[in-house]
Amino acid sequence: MTKAVAFPQSRTCPYHPPAEYPRPAEERPLSRVTLWDGRQVWLVTGHGAARSLLADPRLSTDSTRPDFPMPTERAGTLRRRRRAALLGWDDPEHNAQRRLLIPSFTLKRTEGLRPRIQETVDRLLDAVEAQGPPTELVSAFALPVPSIVICDLLGVPYEDHDFFEEQSRRLLRGPTGADTEDALAQLEEYLGALIDLKRAKPGDGVIDDLVAQGSGDGGPDRQELVQLATILLVAGHETTANMISLGTFTLLNHPERLAELRADPSLVPSAVEELLRFLSIADGLLRVAREDIDVSGTVIRAGEGVAFSTSVINRDAAAYGDPDTLDWARPARHHVAFGFGIHQCLGQNLARAELEIALGTLLRRLPGLRLDAPAEEIPFKPGDTVQGMLALPVSW
Repeated sequence: MTKAVAFPQSRTCPYHPPAEYPRPAEERPLSRVTLWDGRQVWLVTGHGAARSLLADPRLSTDSTRPDFPMPTERAGTLRRRRRAALLGWDDPEHNAQRRLLIPSFTLKRTEGLRPRIQETVDRLLDAVEAQGPPTELVSAFALPVPSIVICDLLGVPYEDHDFFEEQSRRLLRGPTGADTEDALAQLEEYLGALIDLKRAKPGDGVIDDLVAQGSGDGGPDRQELVQLATILLVAGHETTANMISLGTFTLLNHPERLAELRADPSLVPSAVEELLRFLSIADGLLRVAREDIDVSGTVIRAGEGVAFSTSVINRDAAAYGDPDTLDWARPARHHVAFGFGIHQCLGQNLARAELEIALGTLLRRLPGLRLDAPAEEIPFKPGDTVQGMLALPVSW
């Protein structure tokens, strides 16, 4: 019997799945993997099975359940005590929370934000150019773009960005459970005070809209408002920042594909979609079965944990021809980089807009952009967090 591989694992290349993760076979889209505590769970690697299971209400995201699988010890310390807004709730509670936010993240509202996103990107690149090469692109561009945008959208003062970016880093990467808990407590205290301020002096951000809804009968209470604001603030800048940094690194390591984008900027939206598939930065969604579920003859028993490796799912050869190759002509929109089903990322329209503008403008403004260190020496994030670059030294 083949020994179950460890999960999660770090990537050996920042834009490829971990080498030891099993690739899907058409007749067996699931396999067994072992978590840090020795528990074995099912790993979903097949694209079709993943989309079916992610939409299956028999799988739960409730991390307070004693049988919920935890990817790390520090995650278990926090998540068994409280559930994150949206991510940790099943319907009908999840649907009630999501309904509060849908008007703020429609495609129409996102399209209306594009001029402000473009202005932000241009202003940051003005500063990069004025400073001159070389520069560290994560701190100078990839992180501030989504931080400024999400602050503007939510109504959070950007002058506090150093604080919430640091707490977000601690929340997602520890290193200990106590560190993670303290980061969450500090974020919630900060956002609770901001919500109290907005009750007295309303603004026009998404948090202000939520506060207004909370003032009526049946609206969200203060704790729910704090939890919603926390997940929006953290997810709203962390994920897109990682996509900008890792997307840039990937393009600079694929010069032929990069040349195609520079020659034809109209390819940028397709390139963003393909990069989302190819990079799969949120690699390791977790669920627990509430009932027995049959998947191609394999039965997931009630109480068993289920993990989804989005990086492997989005490289399933049954869904994508030559999946390990970047292809701007590929119809990639059915990827699961944003998840699937009721928990599919609410901010995906905003993320696409930010990525299209940030990457497209970066390539246009800095046509000579190149890495300023050997690719193998540039540090990237470990496998137990959102994937991305820790630093990105560039020149032009």
